[in-house]
Amino acid sequence: MTGIRLTAPAPGWAIDADVVVVGSGVAGLTTALRCAAAGLATVVVTKARLDDGSTRWAQGGIAAALGEGDTPEQHLDDTLVAGAGLCDESAVRTLVTEGPGSVRRLIGTGAHFDTTDTGAIALTREGGHHRRRIAHAGGDATGAEISRALVGAVRSAALRTIENALVLDLLTDADGRARGVTLHVMGEGQHDGVGAVRAPAVVLATGGMGQVFSATTNPPVSTGDGVALALRAGAEVSDLEFVQFHPTVLFLGAGAEGQQPLVSEAVRGEGAHLVDAAGTRFMLGQHELAELAPRDIVAKAITTQMHLQGAEHMYLDARHFGAAMWEQRFPTILAACRSHGIDPVTQPIPVAPAAHYASGGVRTDLRGRTTVPGLYACGEVACTGVHGANRLASNSLLEGLVFAERIAADITGSADGPRDTAGHAPGAPEAHPAGSRAVPLLTAESRTAIQRIMTRGAGVIRSAASLATAAGELEALGRTAATTADDNGGRKDAVPGVEAWEATNLLLVSQVLVAAAREREETRGCHWREDRPDRDDDTWRRHLVVRVDQDLLPVVRTTDSSAFPPVRPGDPADSALPAGLPNHPADAPEEP
Repeated sequence: MTGIRLTAPAPGWAIDADVVVVGSGVAGLTTALRCAAAGLATVVVTKARLDDGSTRWAQGGIAAALGEGDTPEQHLDDTLVAGAGLCDESAVRTLVTEGPGSVRRLIGTGAHFDTTDTGAIALTREGGHHRRRIAHAGGDATGAEISRALVGAVRSAALRTIENALVLDLLTDADGRARGVTLHVMGEGQHDGVGAVRAPAVVLATGGMGQVFSATTNPPVSTGDGVALALRAGAEVSDLEFVQFHPTVLFLGAGAEGQQPLVSEAVRGEGAHLVDAAGTRFMLGQHELAELAPRDIVAKAITTQMHLQGAEHMYLDARHFGAAMWEQRFPTILAACRSHGIDPVTQPIPVAPAAHYASGGVRTDLRGRTTVPGLYACGEVACTGVHGANRLASNSLLEGLVFAERIAADITGSADGPRDTAGHAPGAPEAHPAGSRAVPLLTAESRTAIQRIMTRGAGVIRSAASLATAAGELEALGRTAATTADDNGGRKDAVPGVEAWEATNLLLVSQVLVAAAREREETRGCHWREDRPDRDDDTWRRHLVVRVDQDLLPVVRTTDSSAFPPVRPGDPADSALPAGLPNHPADAPEEP
């Protein structure tokens, strides 16, 4: 435990549960539904509305070995290649072998995927995949369909939900075990202001941290709240330096900031070409899969061409699709492009990389357990070891599904209800334990400053100099917050509230990311050091694990290999689930 928390009022209300799940994407809602089905009192906390998380923005689909001739072993091979030597193979094997069953159970929950004329699930390809194994819905609205099905199931099951609630900090007992969360509910409702959900099992499924950068495909709510909470609670994070920049994001101008429209990799999977202003394809000869190379390779190629040609963007040319295919297969992307004055039917689409996905996060084992007893993490907020240095396209939704089921199985594995991993019943929660201190808050205006610092210093291309500058500027922002907390000095003091809490979370996550990126003196996956252009397996084929000290300063250590050590000393590093529970719950029927 660090004893550090956000500056916030003491909870004014509290509710009790067996499990509290923070987040309402595929990972959070799948966990919640499984726990509730086992009879546990489950509460879902979400920052906006139930269907407003990152899942609904997923266009391409969900990857699994569902097609004829495809196998989990082939899916594993593609994932390991994309991960650039840093995937935990046991985690990947868990993902690809349990994945098909998880997708079928999702269908049983009510999700409808696009089908062929024969009624089979329609599959496409994306970057890094050697086979068609991406199931999609609504053409390019897979995330929206999955979100619709899961939200509908949650409402049908009458799960208790708290919407428009920003999670603040982890509640713990005197022994440091998780005992719930504090949160702030925005707006009027059954609960308002700062309160608490007390529960012996806490599941973080808060999504990503794309808002660390100026331009991102992530929604505004993706401010790294779960990672920041976990760090303050004393948990370890890993692989935070590996931020995937999606290669093909609709270019809206050099000064565009905030959430940008994504042009799914599935467009390239169906045959679109990357070209420069002269119409020349530049991915040919750079990789055997050309435009369908892993995302880090395509993003680097686009960035390199932009620098060589002095251009602000490249183009994605899919005019040969024709109007009918655009309207049927990619209606969402077509509408987004046209709303910005680009018609893909008749024009190539201007594209450039933008921050998209955090391959790293809160370190977990194969049951989703973190280094803090009783605290679990799942989905983009977690680092299971599946993604390594670069996530394979469309593995994220699958990871959320598979590891959500594993977390629920672990939580429900005790006949007496949720307990910690040593079998101890939790003690009383302490919202403001003795000796704890509140971290100074940044002003709301600091958010833009952080984003610009990170974009300049820790974006697609990094160097020792750029990262050192970023670290110094972030430290200066932190000093400003500490100074204004004691002496206004003519500056505007930060007032506790959503914008100040988000900015403070962004600063902590950014400082840890930069610390890891400075430490990793090589280029690997989506971590591109222009001053260290080569991959160095002898020195760096291992993970960087980070925690923070009592002053919230990053403490970085290196693992012995590409495999993760147990989350707690003495724990077996295996994938076993609690005795008496099946590794594979009964499959739902195939979609007709």
